Amino acid sequence: MTFAPTPRPAARPGPRRRGALGPTIVVLVIAGILLMITAQVWTEVLWFDQLGFVEVLRTEWLTRAALFAAGFLLMAGAVYASLQIGYRTRPVYAPSTPEQASLDQYREMIEPLRRLVMIVAPLVLGFFAGAATSAQWADVLLFLNGGDFGTRDPQYGLDLSFFMFDLPVLRFVVSFLMAVVVIAGIAGVATQYLYGGLRLGGTGERTTPAARVHLGVTAALVMLLIGANYWLDRYSLLTKAGDLIQGASYSDVNAVLPSKAILTGVAVLVAGMFVVAAVRGNWRLPTIGVGLMVVSAIAIGGIYPAVVQRFQVVPNAQELEAEYIQRNIDATKAAFDLEDVEVTPYNATLEAEQGALREDAETAASIRLLDPAIVSPSFRQLQQNKQYYNFPDTLSVDRYEIDGESRDTVIAVRELNLNGLGQDQRTWVNDHTVFTHGFGVVAAYGNTTAEDGRPAFYQGGIPSEGSLGDYEPRIYFGQNSPEYSIVGAPEGTEPWELDYPDDAAGGQVNTTFPTDEFAAGPSIGNLWNQLLFSLKFGSEQIMFSERVTEDSQILFDRDPHDRVQKVAPYLTLDSRAYPAVVDGRVLWIVDGYTTGDMYPYAASRPLDDVTADALTATSDTIAALAPQEVSYLRNSVKATVDAYTGEVTLYAWDEEDPILAAWQEIFPASIEPMSEISGELMSHLRYPEDLFKVQRNLLATYHVDSAAEYYSGQDFWRNPQDPVTESLTQPPYYLTLQMPEQDEPTFSLTSTFIPGGNTDRNVLTGFLAVDAEPGDADGERREGYGQLRLLELPRNTTVPGPGQVQNNFNSSPEVSQNLNLLRQGNSTVVSGNLLTLPVGGGLLYVQPVYVQSSQGTQFPLLQRVLVSFGEQIGFAETLEEALDQVFGGDAGVEGVQPGEDAEEVPDAPVDGEAPEVTDPDATASPSPTPTAEPTTQPTTAPSGDARARLDAALQDAQSAIQEGQSALAEQDWVAYGEAQERLQAALEAAVAAEAELEG
Repeated sequence: MTFAPTPRPAARPGPRRRGALGPTIVVLVIAGILLMITAQVWTEVLWFDQLGFVEVLRTEWLTRAALFAAGFLLMAGAVYASLQIGYRTRPVYAPSTPEQASLDQYREMIEPLRRLVMIVAPLVLGFFAGAATSAQWADVLLFLNGGDFGTRDPQYGLDLSFFMFDLPVLRFVVSFLMAVVVIAGIAGVATQYLYGGLRLGGTGERTTPAARVHLGVTAALVMLLIGANYWLDRYSLLTKAGDLIQGASYSDVNAVLPSKAILTGVAVLVAGMFVVAAVRGNWRLPTIGVGLMVVSAIAIGGIYPAVVQRFQVVPNAQELEAEYIQRNIDATKAAFDLEDVEVTPYNATLEAEQGALREDAETAASIRLLDPAIVSPSFRQLQQNKQYYNFPDTLSVDRYEIDGESRDTVIAVRELNLNGLGQDQRTWVNDHTVFTHGFGVVAAYGNTTAEDGRPAFYQGGIPSEGSLGDYEPRIYFGQNSPEYSIVGAPEGTEPWELDYPDDAAGGQVNTTFPTDEFAAGPSIGNLWNQLLFSLKFGSEQIMFSERVTEDSQILFDRDPHDRVQKVAPYLTLDSRAYPAVVDGRVLWIVDGYTTGDMYPYAASRPLDDVTADALTATSDTIAALAPQEVSYLRNSVKATVDAYTGEVTLYAWDEEDPILAAWQEIFPASIEPMSEISGELMSHLRYPEDLFKVQRNLLATYHVDSAAEYYSGQDFWRNPQDPVTESLTQPPYYLTLQMPEQDEPTFSLTSTFIPGGNTDRNVLTGFLAVDAEPGDADGERREGYGQLRLLELPRNTTVPGPGQVQNNFNSSPEVSQNLNLLRQGNSTVVSGNLLTLPVGGGLLYVQPVYVQSSQGTQFPLLQRVLVSFGEQIGFAETLEEALDQVFGGDAGVEGVQPGEDAEEVPDAPVDGEAPEVTDPDATASPSPTPTAEPTTQPTTAPSGDARARLDAALQDAQSAIQEGQSALAEQDWVAYGEAQERLQAALEAAVAAEAELEG
């Protein structure tokens, strides 16, 4: 008997081994993301640490993290708890109804993902809630550290700190908790409905006991938060914008405010009803309560205030609103530092008399003829030196002591401009290691020019020479610096940073930033930092370049605004940063403001709109998507940025500002006291433009003192449009002038007013000036600094405003005749800023007139000056001559242009040679305008009738233009001057001939 062998069972396949590729990829992706985050975060830490402001970064990030965690936990926890309660208290057996049958299908679909949804949904909602909460870090820090203002509001008698520091945080907390409770409630309702705890149809109980408690408690919390919101609305009434004023009006105080208190009580009562319903199971009482609340909100909160406004306030508005208008006037003046404006009635004369300016000769001698918004091309052509340097479109105005005399100055920094390089030169090595810095400042007298109309430079050239003495000229930090530069090299290594061009040194002089002496940026001397910065800037060359050594530092975030804003994120910065040579260094000076938008009864202004004018509208500044509204503004901080090392220093300027005091509590080591400001720095600080723009905008309305004047509105003003560009608002101007109540001229910031409303009348109603000079070289702050002085012109006189004066200039036959002659030679006439000065018992207008080529190389040269006083117009080569024309041959200001004999620095050649000239006619040199009475005749003028003499004179003028251009191309300034003299004589002859023809 044979037995068959028992078959062996087939071997079961073992578990499949997962490949390592998938997990490896996931790990690498996560590691890459973490590395990129680290590259952004740690490089910021290095940047702040190098500047000495890591405390600011640490405090901000820790506060943000704590608030994010709080917001995240509150939202995620509330939503998760509501979902879990709804699920865990679901009925075991859901009632059998058609509605429930359809829900069964949805439950079956959701069930596989239920756990994931109940975790992921709270996490996602928590993330967004945490992000919203962390954005409130500044308000929370002020809430925790803010002190008293020392002033109480007129309605509740509370210290203003409650409105400025506490109320914004309280409102956010209530709003945030409302969002948390509502979202968690919605999640709970959806869960209860899905699992049968809540039914919308059928008979019997609509809710289970557990669902009733869940929903009842949630509804009670919502009503309590609505009540808290109503209660806080009572305080917010004092900051709301109304039709007449900012703040609570008569109907707000006497109708809306009581209604908010009543609605608060109703909300608390209804909340109690929901709690009772949660316990007893009867929803009738809270339903009635909700209906009562809706009716109350409509009747008490809406209809009653409207009735009071319509039938009580409107017929008696001037009397009933007077108290509240006065509150608005007083609060606005306090919030914007307008309480001590020195108002002077100014009965401006319209008649120009001989010697009228004798008492104002010093002011007239300081009139700035150089327009900083126009002469930038002249700076570029005459001082740029190389194509890789540049100057800003609008230059800065400052004052310097030259030969013992304070002189208004137009100044600019010669910054690096990599776009000036050819494409072949735009390599990584050049962009980031060779061309690393600009070089020097260029300064010109503001009240005089060279003989041919060029700016009279007293500092310039490369190397920098002039009256400012020795200073560190290298500009590593500026408004147009490269994204990043790598500086520093080992000792003994041949320098590779271009310092400045020099033919005598073989074309250029190189330098190395002394990283062993100064820390201008984070070190990239180790591999880890090199890796992080390579990732940050997307430049692998940082890792592999041999020019990145253990001595190297990387410079980035180099704009003065960016640096100050990063180390002081709590400040709002002035739109301008201006350079000054201080104590042997070039410093950028930036004004910082503390602001608020909850000052009771103070008017509110959108900062971006109010500070925009004909100059800033064309700047590179990008307005915020949501304009910042301010009802409180203080110039609390003066900041400086060293153009060589990038060092940022913050000085407490308004030491009485409660908001600044709070930030000093938060960041005790980041702000220096005012006493640390050196005397030389103090002499270059100035009253900030943006603050002045806001103040002048407010004074157009709030120059009135009484509620009756405000209510009638018949004396409201406005700032005029810029008469030259005829667009937006005329900018304020820095000038040295003496107001009628002053003992001596001071460096001031000025503006004008014309009638407001819908009128197009352009007559002067007021002139505003602020003492813009805070101190002198001794370091003492002047008592008059910041004093606003307002000249109010009589209502019954008609003093021409800027628009009228510009129209008079443009329509003057003599002026237009002379300017038309200039335009015949392929030249363009450019009108400079129209300045206004209260001198001679009236208002003097001064406008420089520039001429430039209409094609090819263009740069303006000052050739004439327009002057107006009353209805009289002067038009001459010099300001003194123009003033004498207006004031009957004797304005009383002999020697009105000091500095003509001062030693000037030579113009710098452009790329070592004269500007390229492609067509002599197209690049005709701007020509001086002829005087009304010619003094010489061209030697080549033929005899004969006036027409022949006019044609000959024009031919002589054209010939002189061509000869001048040839001399300019060869840099033969003697020949250029002789050509200009011949051009002058020819044009004078042309004017005489044309006058004879027209006569």
